[in-house]
Amino acid sequence: MIQAANQEVLRRLKSASPRLVDVRQAGEVLKDFDKKTILHAGPPVAYARMCAPMREAVHAVLCYEGLAGDREEAAALAASGEIRFVPCHERGAVGPMTGVTSWSMPLLVVRNETFGNCAYSTINEGAGDVIRFGACTEQTIRRLKWIETVLAPRLKQAVELLGGLDLSGIMAQALSMGDELHMRNIASSMVLFHRLAPALAQVSPPEELREILTFLTSKNDQFFLNFAMAANKSAADAAEGVPYSTVVTAIARNGVEVGIRISGLPGRWFTAPAPLVKGLYFPGYTEEADANPDLGDSAIMEVNGFGGFAMAAAPAIVRLIGIPDTGEAFSFTQLMRTITVGEHQKYTIPGQNFSGLPLGIDIMKVVETGVEPGLNTAIAGRTPGVGMIGAGLSRVPFQAFADALVAFDQTLRQEGQ
Repeated sequence: MIQAANQEVLRRLKSASPRLVDVRQAGEVLKDFDKKTILHAGPPVAYARMCAPMREAVHAVLCYEGLAGDREEAAALAASGEIRFVPCHERGAVGPMTGVTSWSMPLLVVRNETFGNCAYSTINEGAGDVIRFGACTEQTIRRLKWIETVLAPRLKQAVELLGGLDLSGIMAQALSMGDELHMRNIASSMVLFHRLAPALAQVSPPEELREILTFLTSKNDQFFLNFAMAANKSAADAAEGVPYSTVVTAIARNGVEVGIRISGLPGRWFTAPAPLVKGLYFPGYTEEADANPDLGDSAIMEVNGFGGFAMAAAPAIVRLIGIPDTGEAFSFTQLMRTITVGEHQKYTIPGQNFSGLPLGIDIMKVVETGVEPGLNTAIAGRTPGVGMIGAGLSRVPFQAFADALVAFDQTLRQEGQ
């Protein structure tokens, strides 16, 4: 029964066909969403418990939405109880780092063509004082407005001109070019620009085109990450709700807790304290003094076998995240195979004889082996707006899987199975 259910989840994950079909305002596409609802990364968390970068990102978007005149007004409004805070995952969306998403923000609309469901993500802000790292400055808000009023409309027109964009093809190609698609998105971003540039040139006035191309090519190597996150969210959501399945369909971190969801218990979160990320810190920063605990929805990449599970595909990123050599990276990918139910035939690793990515994290295998899933990730500074202070490898705490397995067993007993 469980094995058959897990094979069905595996089938759904493997047969997903994510396609970028539109760019639309969050308020137009998200259900049960209004101007006083703000989405955030990770499992549920109240404003008072949010980490400092997430709180400051909330302040920024309240100013961006015109609900507050400055940071102090925004902080008072956020604490007043008038604002509803909801995990991105509970609205079919995902967001990197703080994941903060509000009514006016343009979202990438990715449709899983196989199953017809859609998933959403914000557009990557590039480098600098950005909300995903908790910045709240005039420049932060100006950039959000520019994305809303200039970049997003042109991206929307370009996507319409192209008739949509197959994201699975870009991800498969990028793996063969050295991306693992969580921390390294250089190749995938280049392939995306190659596909979009002719259409952007057709729909954009010259001055706007210069601005857009400068934005896309200047310190924006992670631009494709948001596309990949929405693509993998669309695959995972199609695998949600298979009775008796023990396969993980979401991993998300809010800077306070890490949460997982499993297919057979749809809608339920199982959480544990968010760990600090072990890795390589930039000069001047240390784990003890400067690091925020693990943060962001980007672990949806590992749910589908990318990121830390695909380290063998990305030798160029190995030392950046503190792994000493490619041999250890290869071994790590092999270790992740011990806690998954299969592999992905569409996404393969050339350096491992084109074996498929490890796919379908099984809570029973995690509990049985004690092997915690590994995520490769940016390290956010705990001081809002400081940004990325390093990169490393984080582990999803064992306790979340143990709690999920207990709840799963209780459900089976209640059903008399």
